[in-house]
Amino acid sequence: MTFPDRRLRRLRRTPAIRQLVAETRVGVDDLIAPLFVRENCENPQPIESMPGVMQHSQESLKEEVRQLRQLGVTGIILFGLPERKDSVGSEAWNPDGVVQVALKNLRDEHGDGLVAIADLCVDEYTDHGHCGIVTSSGEIDNDATLELYQKTALAQVEAGADMVAPSGMMDGQVAAIRQALDANGHELTPIMAYSAKYASAEYGPFRDAVDVTIAGGGNRKTYQQNPANAREAIEEIRLDVAEGADLIMVKPALAYLDIIYRARQEIDLPLAAYHVSGEYAMLKAAAANGWIDGLATGIEHLTAIKRAGADLILTYLTREVAEALQ
Repeated sequence: MTFPDRRLRRLRRTPAIRQLVAETRVGVDDLIAPLFVRENCENPQPIESMPGVMQHSQESLKEEVRQLRQLGVTGIILFGLPERKDSVGSEAWNPDGVVQVALKNLRDEHGDGLVAIADLCVDEYTDHGHCGIVTSSGEIDNDATLELYQKTALAQVEAGADMVAPSGMMDGQVAAIRQALDANGHELTPIMAYSAKYASAEYGPFRDAVDVTIAGGGNRKTYQQNPANAREAIEEIRLDVAEGADLIMVKPALAYLDIIYRARQEIDLPLAAYHVSGEYAMLKAAAANGWIDGLATGIEHLTAIKRAGADLILTYLTREVAEALQ
């Protein structure tokens, strides 16, 4: 059947009809809010490059999570800003460290009504800004770093994390963490692996948010993925699944919709995508200049990510979109 008998505009005539036949829907259940908590901070500190996002105190974090829960958001992921840093990032597994304190507070208040995910890496905690142990020759010691991740995972779960999310892109990190959790009675704690995490230019505002500078002007290209590669991403995902990942993630999202789509074709595990700080900052900057409708564009971004195949979206737009969906 062709025109004039077939008219696709019939199903676009009214907002109600368009909503009824929409193929992709973004809801609050799809969203995970990334939140930053700073040690020994009395008042929340705005992040200049991420308008509307804060470095929280423990008290302001609790209030932010209360408001998110009232909006129907159940998922958050925590990033910590410690007062003290060292060469191995030892505050990452300190039982009294900033994220562990936050997890205990949130677990006490919300119980199982909140899915509290702990980002698992040490870059926020190291004085050199890398995601692992740096050798005397300047290399990242992959296997020695895995021991740090194991200790951090245990500290986070014992503090109340429902899920850990290793983001350091060390080979074998999922297997090492799974082994440590299982050996200590945490067989039911899931791992959300940052499986396809690219060495993107879009992380700058995030590094402002967590006060991280890589020593000597370095980068993470020896462990994060080359943005030119797609097949490599699928191999990373397969390896993480084989090592015991329960969910996998693609990061960033918008420039990697093809990776999200291919991952969805390859695996049946829950698939997350991270709408990263640079994507958020560009949207906010354009909206502030009146060049775009920020909220409408943000929802379009998230819809595209979900349409590509993501089940879950980590986004700094979580609160704004949840309010709009009320």
